[in-house]
Amino acid sequence: MKCLCVCVYLWGLARPSPRAGLSQPLPPSPGGSSVPGSRCLLLLRAQAGKAPPRAGQGSRTGWKRGSPWAHESESDQGASGGASPVLRHPPPKGFPPGPSPLLGLPPAPCERGGAANSGATGPCPERAPHLTPWRPGHDGSRSVVIGRGETLRLESSATFHSLRIQDGGALVFADQQQPIVLRARYILIQDGGALHIGSPRCPYHSRATISLYGKATEGPEVENYGKKFLGVDRGGTLELHGRKPRSWTLLDQTLYAGGLLYGSYQCEKRWSSRGLNVRIIDADTAQVVAAARFDTHLLADESRRLREFLATQAPGKVVAAAVGDSAAKSLTLETRLLLKELLHSKHILHLGYRQPWALVGILGGGQFSTTEDRKQYQGTGTTGIAIAGRDFQTYEGINFRVTAFSGWVKGIPRNGFRVKVSKGIILNLVDEVTSWLPRDRIVIASTDYSMHQAEEFNLLPCPECKSNQVKIDGSPLYLHVGEVVDGIDMRAEVGLLTRNILIQGEMEDSCYGQNQCQFFSYDTFGGQIKIQRNFTSVHMAGVELKNMGQQILGSYPVHFHMTGDVDEKGGYESPTYLDNLAIHHCFSRCVAIHGTHGLLVKDTIGYDTLGHCFFLEDGLEQRNTFYHNLGLLTKPGTILPSDRNEATCLAMRSNVYGNYVPIPSTDCMAVSTFWIANPNNNLIENAAAGAQDVGIWYIFHRVPTGQSEGQYPEAQAEFTPLGIFYNNRVHSNFKAGLFIGKGVKTTKASAENPREYLTVDNARFSDNGIGLTLASDGTFPTDEGSSLEVAHSIFVGESNNIGSQGGQNSYWGRGANGEYRTLPRNKTFPIRGFQIYDGPVRLVKCTFRKFTPTVDCYSSAIGFFMKNSWQISPQNNVSQVRMERSVGLKVFFGRSGQWFGDNDNDGDKVSIFHDLDGSVTGYPDTFIGRADNYLLRHPGCLTVPRWNGMICRGKYAQLYIQARRPENLTLSIARATYHSHPLRLQGVNRGVPYQQYQPVVMLEQAYTIHWDGRAPEDVILYPINFNRGDWLHVALCYPKEAVFTIVADIYQRQTGRVHNVKHYLAAPSWPSMLNRTGERLFYFDSALGYLFIVLQAHEARKGHSYCSQRGCERIKIVTHMSSKDSWSCALNPFLENNRRPATQHSMSQRLTVPCSQCGAPQVAITSNPSTKYVRIQIQSVSRADIQNHSKSAFIKINDEIFLFNSRGIFFLVLDACSGAVVSRRHFDTVSAINAASAITDYVQTSLEESSVVLVCSKDGSEMMGSSEMSVFTRLGSAKPIVFHKKGSFAMLGYKGQARPSWIKILNQAANQKAAFLQHYVPLMLREYKCSANSAEF
Repeated sequence: MKCLCVCVYLWGLARPSPRAGLSQPLPPSPGGSSVPGSRCLLLLRAQAGKAPPRAGQGSRTGWKRGSPWAHESESDQGASGGASPVLRHPPPKGFPPGPSPLLGLPPAPCERGGAANSGATGPCPERAPHLTPWRPGHDGSRSVVIGRGETLRLESSATFHSLRIQDGGALVFADQQQPIVLRARYILIQDGGALHIGSPRCPYHSRATISLYGKATEGPEVENYGKKFLGVDRGGTLELHGRKPRSWTLLDQTLYAGGLLYGSYQCEKRWSSRGLNVRIIDADTAQVVAAARFDTHLLADESRRLREFLATQAPGKVVAAAVGDSAAKSLTLETRLLLKELLHSKHILHLGYRQPWALVGILGGGQFSTTEDRKQYQGTGTTGIAIAGRDFQTYEGINFRVTAFSGWVKGIPRNGFRVKVSKGIILNLVDEVTSWLPRDRIVIASTDYSMHQAEEFNLLPCPECKSNQVKIDGSPLYLHVGEVVDGIDMRAEVGLLTRNILIQGEMEDSCYGQNQCQFFSYDTFGGQIKIQRNFTSVHMAGVELKNMGQQILGSYPVHFHMTGDVDEKGGYESPTYLDNLAIHHCFSRCVAIHGTHGLLVKDTIGYDTLGHCFFLEDGLEQRNTFYHNLGLLTKPGTILPSDRNEATCLAMRSNVYGNYVPIPSTDCMAVSTFWIANPNNNLIENAAAGAQDVGIWYIFHRVPTGQSEGQYPEAQAEFTPLGIFYNNRVHSNFKAGLFIGKGVKTTKASAENPREYLTVDNARFSDNGIGLTLASDGTFPTDEGSSLEVAHSIFVGESNNIGSQGGQNSYWGRGANGEYRTLPRNKTFPIRGFQIYDGPVRLVKCTFRKFTPTVDCYSSAIGFFMKNSWQISPQNNVSQVRMERSVGLKVFFGRSGQWFGDNDNDGDKVSIFHDLDGSVTGYPDTFIGRADNYLLRHPGCLTVPRWNGMICRGKYAQLYIQARRPENLTLSIARATYHSHPLRLQGVNRGVPYQQYQPVVMLEQAYTIHWDGRAPEDVILYPINFNRGDWLHVALCYPKEAVFTIVADIYQRQTGRVHNVKHYLAAPSWPSMLNRTGERLFYFDSALGYLFIVLQAHEARKGHSYCSQRGCERIKIVTHMSSKDSWSCALNPFLENNRRPATQHSMSQRLTVPCSQCGAPQVAITSNPSTKYVRIQIQSVSRADIQNHSKSAFIKINDEIFLFNSRGIFFLVLDACSGAVVSRRHFDTVSAINAASAITDYVQTSLEESSVVLVCSKDGSEMMGSSEMSVFTRLGSAKPIVFHKKGSFAMLGYKGQARPSWIKILNQAANQKAAFLQHYVPLMLREYKCSANSAEF
């Protein structure tokens, strides 16, 4: 899938400056521009270092045996407000208090009525004996109150002005055959009132609808609720339990545009198509392989050209022909006879002037293989349309119809062709979906950059469908991937939008009043459900919500408002949940969780909504669990700045200060499917399948906002570990797949700070502008450095998912392989798999594939943040990575030009990372830096021009320099060895009280520092990433009259304390200073104007920390200068004192043996981590390929290649359970006489059941040309195979009782491209019927 920008960014917002208009700053866009598009990010685990515990294991998140999403009841550190007891009204007499708890989930349903209902939950609500039947009728002016112990069973549809259920009253929907619709302007449940539709043990089976009506301009608001709502107040009970079908699943076979591999085809012409129009269609794939027009009316030579055209077509191809205007005048008898012979036409011999004629037949087929039609020409009027059509079937079993038509309508000629699916399109799905019914509506997610390629369909009756199949009404406009592509699970989500309980808002035809009509043309004043604190019981399952939400703060489809703890911790025997909801076509979020803790949201779909979909509001919300939810088509709204797009951001300025003009890229444009405002929440197996900006955004408030302000201490969120984040899918989001914002704990646990650190593990990134960026939290020296790790992950540059034009995909062009595809930005955007920024970050055991640069685009596996003014840590490191052969550019440092600008920012110049084991460069323990950085270079370095980089060995660290008074200087630093190649740094904090510079330096070297103006009065030097004993010699340029006060101390980051203060004394000379190593000395050479300092680390440093455990060592230089003028110094003061040759670190021995343990350990990473895959590639060759020596025939299984040198057909057979090769066989189809029967016997008798069968050919059809081989139907072909003479054939088949969705067949004619198949085949599927002890591959 493509995550339009599927980039994934994990941002640590390490930069200061809050932005006006937002309570929380948003991350800057890379390079100062909007973040590039990305198709697909899929994360299996990105958690505080570990996977969720197994059942029975302890965990601070309190997961319990039997349910991986239950909540703990004991107190959590930092958990929410309100564990104190609350008073609630009991449920109405005779009703249970809600579903009996099963660790947060309802019990499984049982049969209605009878003894099964006599358990803890009591009888089915509608069967309670005390209920009074109620048929109130329709009166829109009537306000109804059900109270004083009234318990009513609604048995027919009704309309009210309003409905209040209170004082022990109860309303129960009757479960009967006829649908019930309850209409009201609002419904309020309070003070012991209850509304029941079904129960967990007796889910509602009929159709029930609650329809909320009314305009925003009509009537008064109800206090705390507004208008057009279903409200649950103190003491209220809302129990809605519909039928629970499977909420969503994944495609298991790719759905192509039009339902056909090459898409549907439609062509219609009027004038300018005179003659015989012909289309050649491949009967096996439905592809139109040739199109031509022959003016056989006017030109005599066109008949000859038509005969030659037909002679080049392979037998068995479908021919569709239609007359345009007239085709008879110059159509020769020879040609007419040929058409009669080849296509068995009955009318071609007598085709007359302007006579409409259409034919569809098989070239070389029998007399019953052709259908045709003709009409008599009736002058210039309407003669009618001659229509010929015939059905065919692909090898995959897809039925399609080829139609040709020709005629005259009102004196205008018309002709054309159609190739389209017939008998409906059947979807193959991963899971059993027998609970999906005809007339239900589904949505299929985009698998491209644009979320707008999501498509809706109605389901048709399908008696022929298997349990995991459905038939759709209509034809898809876009490609929806249903397979693993290049090791990445790109299967589209398919969600069911229909439920038998519906809550909806009744809408006007267009926008009106004060409903933000300047931004929306349609009515956005929908219904809302609002649950308030101290409700008695709320459970919703199997409910559809449509046209809900309003563009008003607090008016959402489902809104838990300041309800506190809603699980056992809050005193609820049955924890509150939302289960199997379908929220779609709504106008303000999906589920808003505000001041609420312990809520379970499970199996819920949020589709086509405005603003953040699954939304935690104030930053206080904790212990909520989102389990297996699907959100897609999350569009911008207006309520919060982060909901808005560029237009609404600039237009809505009523709440900004003064004349401030919002900056859309930083103040707004953050709408997200999952907006998580506190780390202590769980996201498990969710899918964020398309948002305008971001799929999942963790943005942690330094203090709670809104009504939760002041409820926990400042910065508590930053010390709260990230909850469980496991097996989530993110793709088709425009800005980024995942943002983890400021305040996320990223460092290793320690005694001083016991929080865990961030690990991204088993992730997959494909077709992104930028795959992944990690940035640390904080600004040195106020933080301690970060420790971020990416492990066991796969990065793909341009996958085989080429995407589709349209659906707001703006960029369509040639990819690296020369074929057209959708692009994350335009064709010049520099694609990067892993983008290095800040740090330190570790990249371990990851695989990169298909990063291929072109003449237009620098596509690299590893790149750097563009236009970067920030630091890059030399501790960024890479190890055990695998760069596949398809990676054309491993590393790229950028070049001046488009996207990179001048490539001259401070961070651009100091970019660096450490190749620990040589898996990138081939040289272990080397550093890769930019080629023109002479602070890093030495004579032993290797320059790599294509990277704009160099490979060096040595010891590298950072020199952190703070300067004040003035703060706007450019610093120039040069190593003494290369004094004529200084590095000029602008600093990163323009307009703040001090400036900072962060060069990466080679240790145990001498450096000079100059300024482009008067030297600063205050300078602080920090040795960053120095180990004890590491040193630099530094000479700073000052005026000759300067007087210095120099102090060394240690700054403790956590406390802000300074200790171990030592004053520096002046030395008489530089050599004497070097000889007195035990003292703190400086030397100022007034003649040269240089202040000499030895910068040395005296304390021990551990791991990733910038500084020692005692704090950051530093030297503070305060200078008194009488002159206000700048001062220049000699270029190299170390020249006389140091004539040693340049330091040279010899390059390590180049690795010659490929690393067998490098790269991601999985062949493919999917949403089901337990499923193992084998990677299959089959390359067949035709006779032309052999003659041109252009290709070799082979089958490749993972990394093992089987080459085929002899001509013929080759079988390679795998055990579908273990993946082991169990059989190999070659059949000589060139010289052998009985090859066809030998193949038939081999397949029928020698191949075992549950076998994956791979078939490859090498000019293998000389003797089998035109023969029909039905034995291939035993391997999954929907029809017999007819081989093409001199062509090529490849098949991925299966022998067994099932027909897996991954079966593929490619049968190419001699004039077509050689057959090539690539697929990831799953092992040990249930349908293979493997034994329990099947060996793993």
